[in-house]
Amino acid sequence: MLTEKQHQLLTFLIEHQAEHDISPSFDEMRLAVGLASKSGIHRLISGLEERGYIRKLANRARAIEILRHPGAATKPESNIIRPDFGTEQSGSGTIELPLLGRIAAGTPIEALSDPTSYLAVPDTLVSGGEHFALEIVGDSMINAGIHEGDTVIIKRTDQANSGDIVVALVEEHEATLKTLRREPGRIGLEAANPNYETRYFEADQVRIQGRLTGLVRRY
Repeated sequence: MLTEKQHQLLTFLIEHQAEHDISPSFDEMRLAVGLASKSGIHRLISGLEERGYIRKLANRARAIEILRHPGAATKPESNIIRPDFGTEQSGSGTIELPLLGRIAAGTPIEALSDPTSYLAVPDTLVSGGEHFALEIVGDSMINAGIHEGDTVIIKRTDQANSGDIVVALVEEHEATLKTLRREPGRIGLEAANPNYETRYFEADQVRIQGRLTGLVRRY
C-alpha cells in the first residue's frame, strides 16, 4: 500500500520516463509532488524501493528502474491516524483497542487506519486516556525488545519527553516508531539497531501522535 505522496511520485516517475527516457532530477521530483526539500524525496524513493516498486541503479546519475506500476486498483492511503478510539470492556479482564494497521520500525511507512479491526489486550496494559494498537514492520527497534510482527500499545498524546518511544508523523505523511531525542533546534528519531542512523528533522517537521505503553507478542 502506498501513501498519497508515494503514489504521486511513482506516477510522475513512470510518466517522465515514458516521455523522456530518463529519470527526472530530484528538483523535478520535488516540484512534481510539492515538497519543500530534497530530503523528503529521498524518503519517498526509499519507501518505493522498500516496497519493490523501483530500484536505484548504482553508480549512475538519475537512474531509477521502474519494477512495477501501482495498478488501477491501488489507492493511496492517508497515514494520519484519526481513529474512533475504543475502550469497551469485554468483561474478562481485557479491553478492546482499535488496531490501526502496520507501522515501520525502520524506513518509515504508512500507518493505516482500520476502524473495523480491534485487538483484545489485558486491561493492565491500558491505564487512563485513549489507546490504540499497531503491528510492527521492520527491525530498527529490535534492541529495545520490539520485533517485527509484535503489536505495540500506544497512548494517544501529542506530548513526549526525550527518551520516550513514540509514534512520530514526519512531514504529515509518514509515520514511524522511534525513540524521541529533543535537541536544540531539531528533533532526532533514534533507532534501537546499529544498522540504522538517527534521523534529524526541524521541529515543525515532526508531530507526535502517541507514546508506547505496552507490547503484545504472539509465539
